[in-house]
Amino acid sequence: MGMLGNSVDKYVTGRMLQTSNDRRWSHLLAERWSHQAGDLPSLLPRDTEIAVLLRGNSVVDRAGGGTRQRTYGRRGTVWLCPAGIREDFIRVESEMHECLHMFLPGRPFDDTMLQDMDIDPARITIRYEAIDHDNFIEHVADQILRELAHESSTGRLLIESLGRALAAHLVHSYADTAIRHKQANAANKPLDIKRLTRVTDFINASVERDFTVSDLASIACMSPAHFSRSFKAATGCAPHEYLSRQRLDLAKRLLAGSHRSLVDIAYATGFSSQANFNRAFRKAVGTTPSVYREQKRGASDPAAL
Repeated sequence: MGMLGNSVDKYVTGRMLQTSNDRRWSHLLAERWSHQAGDLPSLLPRDTEIAVLLRGNSVVDRAGGGTRQRTYGRRGTVWLCPAGIREDFIRVESEMHECLHMFLPGRPFDDTMLQDMDIDPARITIRYEAIDHDNFIEHVADQILRELAHESSTGRLLIESLGRALAAHLVHSYADTAIRHKQANAANKPLDIKRLTRVTDFINASVERDFTVSDLASIACMSPAHFSRSFKAATGCAPHEYLSRQRLDLAKRLLAGSHRSLVDIAYATGFSSQANFNRAFRKAVGTTPSVYREQKRGASDPAAL
């Protein structure tokens, strides 16, 4: 996706615990870090960073964009650093055992604002801010941590949607200029049957392919955020949840009726490894893919009866 963050250059006293770099997510990069006490170098970030403290308490002293902030960090504390605002000074006074760092593209909210808020993005800047607690950011962080820990077949679609929602939340809650909210009634209208059929036909025909929420939205001739809300209003589930069901059905069909290897089936159903496929399949079905295959073949083999 061409966005790798600048965390390795920035967090010179820390240790990266996990990264989403190998997950091929779009619109968002996530990393878990532990941070030792010490000073960090001055940097001009190219991405918008949202850091959430997960474990450990520490005082963080920092300066950026002409603002000096001294924050007592505890679980749930959030630090925003928008793209293009140079951080002149950062000091971590004691160890922070675990932080989640989420990076959004430098201008993550252009499409969201232009299409759903009717706002000129050139007028909007996000504040350099420390936040004691934010329920929505915590909710997004929890879903990202779950996906990092246990990959799902539709993680890419989920993370794309979370990235867009997070960008919109930053605009609504932490923009320098007050944002006028548009009426949401029209946006929550369900997809009409013609558009819904086009989208579900595409998903069913493309279940083994990689595609994005933006791809689905373009088929419905909508903006991604508007599409996601209308799809859920029509079907009762988010696009990634619908695709997850289709991919689980595909996995069952391939296991029962084909000789494709487990690793091939894992890739076909959206996983980056067979181990992650095994874990997710067992959670959904109650048994491993190999045992499921043996059971289905045994049931269909007259010699086994």
